This record gives sequence, structure tokens and C-alpha cells, in this order.
Amino acid sequence: MAEQKYPPELTVTQLPIAEGNSRQSEKALKPKAESPKIVLATLNARYFHTSFGLRYLYANLKELQHFCEIQEFIIQTRAIDIVEQILASEPDIVGFGVYIWNIVETTDVVSLLKVIAPEIKIILGGPEVSYETEQQAIVASADYVLTGPADLSFYQLCKDIINNTPPDKKVLKSQPVGLEEIALPYQYYTDEDLKHRLLYVEASRGCPFKCEFCLSSLDKASTPFDLTLFLEQMEILYQRGARNFKFIDRTFNLNITTTMQIMQFFLDRMTDDLYLHFEVVPDHLPRKLKALLTQFPTGSLQFEIGIQTFNTEVQANISRKQNNAKSKDNLIWLRDNTSAHIHADLIFGLPGETFDTFKDSFNQLYHCRPHEIQMGILKRLKGSPIIRHTETFDLRFNPLPPFNILSTDRVSFATMQRINRFARYWDMIGNSGRFKYSLPHVLSDKPFDDFMAITEWIFNKTGQIHKISLKKLFELISQAVEALFAEKHPLVIEKLALDYDAAKLKSLFSSLKLYAAPQVEQVVKNKSLQRQQRHMS
Repeated sequence: MAEQKYPPELTVTQLPIAEGNSRQSEKALKPKAESPKIVLATLNARYFHTSFGLRYLYANLKELQHFCEIQEFIIQTRAIDIVEQILASEPDIVGFGVYIWNIVETTDVVSLLKVIAPEIKIILGGPEVSYETEQQAIVASADYVLTGPADLSFYQLCKDIINNTPPDKKVLKSQPVGLEEIALPYQYYTDEDLKHRLLYVEASRGCPFKCEFCLSSLDKASTPFDLTLFLEQMEILYQRGARNFKFIDRTFNLNITTTMQIMQFFLDRMTDDLYLHFEVVPDHLPRKLKALLTQFPTGSLQFEIGIQTFNTEVQANISRKQNNAKSKDNLIWLRDNTSAHIHADLIFGLPGETFDTFKDSFNQLYHCRPHEIQMGILKRLKGSPIIRHTETFDLRFNPLPPFNILSTDRVSFATMQRINRFARYWDMIGNSGRFKYSLPHVLSDKPFDDFMAITEWIFNKTGQIHKISLKKLFELISQAVEALFAEKHPLVIEKLALDYDAAKLKSLFSSLKLYAAPQVEQVVKNKSLQRQQRHMS
């Protein structure tokens, strides 16, 4: 399903318990003091995304649900405009979901909201405020913070505030709850969500693995939801028209019996527009699962496969267990025998990783032929055990979001910047799918070295890693290949023409500057004098 081209800045979800009971009529029936108003809000990265967490909180509000609405914004919206729309609902309580991708923008919103309407009680929750809580600026502006899974604790806190029996502490730790105690949120996806947005679903919570860069390493196990109940909810969504499902299970193929049942459920309901996204453990694809995967048609499956590194020393440092040989065999098998889109992840900056060991991991992964290689840069997620290596490996993280690694004892800051540029250009060129005909002829059996050369040539030429038009990118790739790999250039131009035709750009391929033009020294006149001359002439 294509992403909506006109992303609105706000989605308001109003979901009364009983049909026909609108909040407008409720306001007319009861005075403000008897009708508490709760707004659940978050800032998504894009309109296409939905907030799964807010819908869980809403689903578990019990009798308070009638007085609550969900408001979803995108991070590009101005804080003052977000505050205006929240205040238009006249809330008594506002709960914010806070994540690494929206912490800066949410801090601005919360600060502004507290200045304009200090009487409103602000509750924060989410992974970004669940650890190192007291030191964060956003916490200083809030009234309460719920750490950990707040599915049930948010309801209790709201009830206490409304009953004028609030807790005497600001930071409250949510107690563990059994999955059977939680009301599922799927009915609270709106028809608009089903038509235009990605739906997040989960068949389990937690992860048995202990990879230290990930917050899931704090889990003790992976716990499944009741499968019958889960599939009933999926059937309801499907019958309502949902066709875009993203499973957030950290290890979807951990329990093969459950995996098979879920996959068969969707295979039995296959349509041309059904899309399923799973995070898959790369070294655990038994024969019966493979047989089932071959039956899914093109465009229906995307697998996100975390490789992170093939270096066994680094894997040991971060407590990652992975059979590298089996992982590579399975990646190749998936590419050769299924129509799944394969999105494989690497992380640069892990403790013990060097430029050369990462290069080796990239080369190995490239030759497994995933459709995309997502090059992540290590981030310091609050609460993740990776910080235990800080002194040993001299890990230096950005103090500002997204808290990315800046240098280690084995990777200088300058090298880290080179890799950042590599990752950005790789996303534009290697992962975009725009250069599927030409790129294989640009890269040799040492793809990392070749693409690093391309990266540095383009950056030296432009000084840019953003805002490069697609037409300009075609020109730059051709010119870089001419300068770096002249013997490949004639064939690469032929293949670039195919890619350009597939891109359906308006200008003709023959109009592109495919060869590096000689640099002409330009004399820039004084701009003030130019302005005067325009008035005089």
C-alpha cells in the first residue's frame, strides 16, 4: 500500500466506548469538574506510522476511556501548533509517548505546554524516559513519569489524579503484568489507519537474546500472547480491510510452531495488496518454515534480519549468539528461493569493531545479496548494557539525540564521519533500488572499498550528503565512475540509462552531464555592488 502523499500534521482519534456517545454531548451533559479530559499524544516520525503504545494505553483505560482521545502528530510540526491543538481539547491530563526519535521535539512541546497551561497534569512514558529518568530536561517540566510498560499503570495514575489522591512521587515504576491481563488495542485502529497507515501488531513480547546494544536484552524471555485470541484480532482487522501489518516481535521465528500458524493464517487470506513485515532470526529457518515461505507471492513479505556484525570477537563483546555460516546460508537461500524482500542490518561502532573488521562484515553480507543493507551507527539507548564497555573501549557518544557513537579506541572521529557519509550515500544509492541495473557493475568483489571511493569522490565534489536531486545523483555516479574506474564507465553508462528510464524522470538521459566537466574558475562580484547596479541600469 502506497504511503499517503498528503501527510496531515495531526490525526485525532476519538473512540468512545459506546456508539453514539460523543464528547461533545458529554460536555453538554456534565460540567467540566465532572468530566475529566485525557489526551494521549505522541510525535511520530511520519504520518505513515501509527502509535501502537498509545492505543494500548487507550484500550486499558476502562471507565476513563470515554473521556480520552488520541492525538498523533509528526515531528516536523511546530511545537506551538501542537500545543494549540492539544489545548483545544481542554484536557486535564496529557500523556506523552517519548522515544529516541521524538525526545527533542516532545521536550519543546512539554515545556511550552507547561508555560501556557501549568494546571494540566503531564505524564510521560516510553523507553526514552524509562531509564536515567531524573537527569532529563523533559522530566523537569512534567508532573509524572511512568517507567516500564504502562499498559495498566497509566489508568491507575489517571484515576488517582482525578480522585485527588495523586502519588507523592514524580517517577513511578510500572509493575510487571501478565499479557492475559492486558486488553488488546487492535479495535482502536481507525478506518483511516487501515487505509493509509502501517499497522503495528505483536504476537509476543520480550526477547531471549542478550545483545547489549538493544533494550530487549533486559528481557528475561519472550512471552507469547494467546494465539487464538491474537488471530481472532487479526481476522477482525483483515475483514475491516487491513492489508499492511508490521510485526514488532523481536524474534518472530523463535517458536516455529507459532510462526507457522501465523504465516499460514495470512497465506490463506493472500491478496495482491497484503504486506507483512517480520523481524527474523537469521540462523533459525527449519525446513518446514522454508517450504511455507516459498508459497508467498512477490511483494507480500519483508524480512528485517539483524546481522550487526560477522566478527566473532565483537559478537562475544556484546553477548550476541549467532551462527554466522548458517546465517549466510539462510540469507542466500531466502534470496534464491523466496520472493521476500530482505532488509539486513549492520551496526558500526560496536565495542571491538575496527574499520577493517566492519569492512569484512559488509563485504560478506553484500555477497549474500540482500535487497537492502541498513547501515546503522551504534546509539546509546538509555538502559542498554552497552555502556559497561565505555571505559574499556573508550566509547564516546553524542550527548544529544540520537546519542550516536562518535569515536572508540579503535575508530577515530574522522573515520566515524567517513562511515556516516558512506551509510548516507549507500541509503541513497544502494538501498533505494534506483540503481539496480548499474550498481552491480560499479562494485567489484570488494564492494566496500569501491563504494567508499565513490562516497569520498561525491562528497569531495559536492560537500553534501542531503538534498541531492535524483537527476544530480545520476550525474555524480557517472562522473565518479569515470574518474575512479574508467574501464567500467562505458558499461555503467549503458546500465545507468536503464535505471534512469525506470526512474521516469522528465528530462532525457542524453541531457545529463555524465562526464566530469573541467573546473572553471568563476569570479564572484560583490553582491552589494550587484544590487546597486540593478537599480542604476
